[in-house]
Amino acid sequence: MEPYPNAAAIAAAAAAARRRREREEEENMSSYSPQELADGWEFKIVRANTNAFARRETLEQVCREEAQSGWVLLEKFDDARLRFKRPASTPKVSPSGALDPYRTRYGIGGGAIAAIIIGSVVTVLVIVGTLVVMLR
Repeated sequence: MEPYPNAAAIAAAAAAARRRREREEEENMSSYSPQELADGWEFKIVRANTNAFARRETLEQVCREEAQSGWVLLEKFDDARLRFKRPASTPKVSPSGALDPYRTRYGIGGGAIAAIIIGSVVTVLVIVGTLVVMLR
């Protein structure tokens, strides 16, 4: 029997609640004036699954990459979320073609993070199991 049988469900619910709070926060912080919308601006939020934007070098690199497609940093919500804007008349493809001008994710994906965590847990369990067998 597991010591905490509902731990996974509790963690999933907490993660979903955090995502919901972040979306609500973004909606409240990202109000666009009628003038901005009338002037033909488009907006996007780039999210990272880690606190990637805490490092100045990373933040500057992302801003340089986004600038290639005409995006300008409006604000940094936190170390994992950035908001950009650009004129809606900007061409819909990146001049270099290498970067999706509508990307909303930066860095390592959620699946990769999950794989790393699962791999780490399995590795620790194997090591502990091996030590237990060797010590008997």
